[in-house]
Amino acid sequence: MDKLEKMLQELTEANGVPGYEAEIRNVIKRYMKPLGTITQDKIGSLICKMSGDKEKPKVLLAGHMDEIGFMVKHITKEGFIKFTPLGGWWDQVILAQRVLIKTHKGDVIGVTGSKPPHLMSADERKKLVEKKDMYIDIGATSQEQVEQAGVRVGDPIIPVSEFKTMSKPGTYLAKALDDRLGCALMIAAMQKLKGKSHPNTIFGVATVQEEVGPRGAVTSVEAVSPDVAIVTEVDIAGDTPGVKPEESAIKLGAGPVLCVYDARMIPNLKLRDLVIDTAREKNIPLQLSAIEGGATDGSAIHLHKTGVPTVVLGIPTRYIHSHNAIFYRDDFDKSVKLLTAVLEKLDNKTVEDLTSW
Repeated sequence: MDKLEKMLQELTEANGVPGYEAEIRNVIKRYMKPLGTITQDKIGSLICKMSGDKEKPKVLLAGHMDEIGFMVKHITKEGFIKFTPLGGWWDQVILAQRVLIKTHKGDVIGVTGSKPPHLMSADERKKLVEKKDMYIDIGATSQEQVEQAGVRVGDPIIPVSEFKTMSKPGTYLAKALDDRLGCALMIAAMQKLKGKSHPNTIFGVATVQEEVGPRGAVTSVEAVSPDVAIVTEVDIAGDTPGVKPEESAIKLGAGPVLCVYDARMIPNLKLRDLVIDTAREKNIPLQLSAIEGGATDGSAIHLHKTGVPTVVLGIPTRYIHSHNAIFYRDDFDKSVKLLTAVLEKLDNKTVEDLTSW
């Protein structure tokens, strides 16, 4: 396992659902510490200032540190735990999965369950089980036993999944790739530029609570007040059965992804074209995506004050918002190369020209 794989393992295996990011924040802080001066906004987003040749422009890199998960909502008298989602979950991927409940007495392992199919009617078996009908089973038989284990309403619940290398070299399987992969991309690009010439000041920001709305983006962009921004994210790979090309043409192994549209942001067109031109100059394959059903931290960042030129650069990933997602090392490496090259171009004149209509 090389240094990058080790970082990816640490970032993905660390726990940190929205509002409960302390563990992952400490991991990211350790990687950011050698890169610059670290501060924090008042809801927990990390801000790493890395000075370059010029104080301006101020370039914001934003990747969110939180992952999707759940929170304890209710404990039944029979000892089952009802939960509320933190982030977007498709009901079908939740069942029969291991989860970890972080309590004041320590970690408690559990599994998501529902009414057994053997006891369902034929019509019931045809229907999708909804979250409201699910529960978490920690092996208890009473509310008292659950409370004795330390579980309380409000405790965070995290998917359990190890970082693994798959059979194809350079292929990885992990939880929380959305958006620990974006955080890793941000850190890796800043590591490449550390001690080198770049015509700007870079602010690497690991935001909190993106999965429940771009909350950390709102507060951290206020703290930085950037001149330009790049959101580092994952993008939805459509190279799986059942997905039509017009729904998603994004593929693993085909390089980084530039999002040209999402539900809450249209990127700055000149910055978009700068990324496209840079990819062409560096001979880096670049995919373009349009996502109608989602958004990123860019939705808040690009609307800061009178506006911030913003784009979203993503890494193609299969099965996000589940316990296990897949990405390619080659796509990550090419994304780092592209992001670094773009950052080296963002001098004051270039950034000023992004908003000269």
